[in-house]
Amino acid sequence: MNAGTGDRSELFVDGTDKGRSDREKKGQGAVTGGGTVMFSDAPGGGCASPSAAPVSARTGAAGPRGVGPGGVGPGAASVPRARPAPRPRPGGVPAGHLGAGRWGKIAQRIVPDDLQPDVLRMELIELGDAFRAYQRRPEPDLAVLAELHDRKARAFTAWAAVTDDASLREEAERAETAARTTREMNANRLGVTADGDGPAVERLLTRAQAVHGRTVLEHVRVHAPLPDAEARLAVLMLTLRAARAGTGNVTGQDLLGWLQGDAERVLQQLVDVGWLRLPEDVSADDALTSRPEEPTQVTVPTLLPVEPRLFCFGKVTRARLSGWAQKVVGDRKLRKKKAGAATRLLAVYTAAHSRPDGRLGSTGEDAGLALDVVASFCAVRPEEVAEHTALLVAAGWLTEESDTAGGRLRGRLAERVLPLSGLL
Repeated sequence: MNAGTGDRSELFVDGTDKGRSDREKKGQGAVTGGGTVMFSDAPGGGCASPSAAPVSARTGAAGPRGVGPGGVGPGAASVPRARPAPRPRPGGVPAGHLGAGRWGKIAQRIVPDDLQPDVLRMELIELGDAFRAYQRRPEPDLAVLAELHDRKARAFTAWAAVTDDASLREEAERAETAARTTREMNANRLGVTADGDGPAVERLLTRAQAVHGRTVLEHVRVHAPLPDAEARLAVLMLTLRAARAGTGNVTGQDLLGWLQGDAERVLQQLVDVGWLRLPEDVSADDALTSRPEEPTQVTVPTLLPVEPRLFCFGKVTRARLSGWAQKVVGDRKLRKKKAGAATRLLAVYTAAHSRPDGRLGSTGEDAGLALDVVASFCAVRPEEVAEHTALLVAAGWLTEESDTAGGRLRGRLAERVLPLSGLL
């Protein structure tokens, strides 16, 4: 009878019969006549259940005739002593946990100690240990987890073939699904296709975060309060700072980096139209001189928390999106080319709307991005997009194959920009 495979009326074994089988031959610990089955899924042995088998008082230490050392009379059941812990072998491995008698547990199943072939038994035991070791890792590694699920699928398929157990086949199928899902999750995190195609690039945004980023960009395109590109860029960056609570901190360095010489004018315009609020004792000029240790807290009234919330993402995603946009508009080569607000808005839009390989927009006949939508976001006319596209090519943001023919912006992010791709 194998451990974990019999019904409840039969005796379970834990891979060793030394001692226990002797007692059973003598009538001690029998599974009938009031005895209790002892079973443990901890390596090296177990402990008796509270309803232990009756033991004769004569088996106790010397005392009054018919009475045990605790004053127990004839016919009373003495409480058995707890089993001592198995003595460790050299290297910290408990006795009875090696060799042919080794047993293990995986997916809430006991691996039978007599399962054949032996290589399958050892693989199941080691795989159970590997899953438990993975659960103790301080950080997840989805690639490692997917490989463990693959191993489990293969092992359970072989186990099912040996035992003709349909539940083992179902477990193998679940493991195959888990492996596939885990690889897809890892691909989304890294921005590569699940089958390994495409550049293995560590992305700043996950796919889910990129979706939230495109939501913010569309909101800014539709609801920006002023028509010029400088104001549009300020609205984008301030929206990302205040997306969660309606308030956010900015420094003079931030504002000057975004808007350069137009910073004070744009900031005051946003205050005048009511889109932005500064603290009562802070002017636009004061905000431009605020330092990192004392930033200016700005308020965007339309983003103050109400139900339903305008953006449904958390603090981590908000911070990640804000950092992503900051990396784009502050790109060293864009600064070197003295790219204006419209060009940097185009850089943000192309990064957010690119696929893992860097190509812009969708595929097929509608490949690329609709020129009128791009122009609307960048606050320029559609015919002006080509000029700003050329500036991005010169700055090494887009490849030279980029063009605006046929009312579509087609192109590809340069390799250096791929970590900022929005993962369409």
